[in-house]
Amino acid sequence: MKILSGNSNRPLAEAISACLNTPLTKAAIRRFSDLEVFVEILENVRGEDVFIIQSTSYPANDNLMELLVSIDALRRGSAQRITAVIPYYGYARQDRKTGPRTPISAKLVANLVTTAGADRVLTMDLHAGQIQGFFDVPTDNLFAAPVFLKDIEENRADGEELVIVSPDVGGVVRARAIAKRLGAELAIIDKRREKAGVSEVMHIIGDVKDRRCILVDDIVDSAGTLCNAADALMQDGAKSVQAYSTHGVLSGGAVARVSASPLESLVTTDSIQATEAMRVAHNIRQITIAPLLAEAILRIAENRSVSSLFD
Repeated sequence: MKILSGNSNRPLAEAISACLNTPLTKAAIRRFSDLEVFVEILENVRGEDVFIIQSTSYPANDNLMELLVSIDALRRGSAQRITAVIPYYGYARQDRKTGPRTPISAKLVANLVTTAGADRVLTMDLHAGQIQGFFDVPTDNLFAAPVFLKDIEENRADGEELVIVSPDVGGVVRARAIAKRLGAELAIIDKRREKAGVSEVMHIIGDVKDRRCILVDDIVDSAGTLCNAADALMQDGAKSVQAYSTHGVLSGGAVARVSASPLESLVTTDSIQATEAMRVAHNIRQITIAPLLAEAILRIAENRSVSSLFD
């Protein structure tokens, strides 16, 4: 087994490498003067089971191209099997036609990864589960829920009443699964989104008065949805509001928005490398998914069950 890292999230790749006690494969990934991507694998990979770790986060197009070129380099280097480990799968929010003459970019990217030569894909908390079907190769979609559950339990006071809140109807299944494991109640934000990046809280379904509320989502980008939801929950009498989101995109002024919001804390995973603004924010922190990904990689390499990780 060999592990190759792209440039999008090298700290996560190094943490996974440490968990598996397997050094990262040496490679040169650089740009020509016109920013064209060039990849050279500096070790023999012939007949090897290779895992390439690369999130397609900001800058999404550059990181995606790095992934595709790296896969092609491995294929031409005669790797036996290439698994694309994509902790954050960019373009996942474009999983359907939202209007006439609009693309389904999540399917296009899946085609690109498959055509480049990936034999398998390992990712985490896809925006929509059906994106697994966009790939024509085996695809494992891990869940951050076990990592979140452990963190929530460690920070839970004895006898404290929790309410798990889904910030929209689409996230109810995710929130319900966590609420069931914690023995907590479920609340739902009835949200209307007029356009991308702009949302308005319409109504809260469920009782949140004098309770600690935990918002659960897969992606936090502009943070408008989370901050609006936190405001609405506090106005409805919530004792406190925290948020857990797998992928902390946090683009534009999102970090400042979270810092100024009623959110006691926003917890994200390190599927996307933290920016300096995130690291210094008083109410944003990251927890690692490296052990979870490392265990999944080991099971794939040994042809063991990955789904049993969540039993």
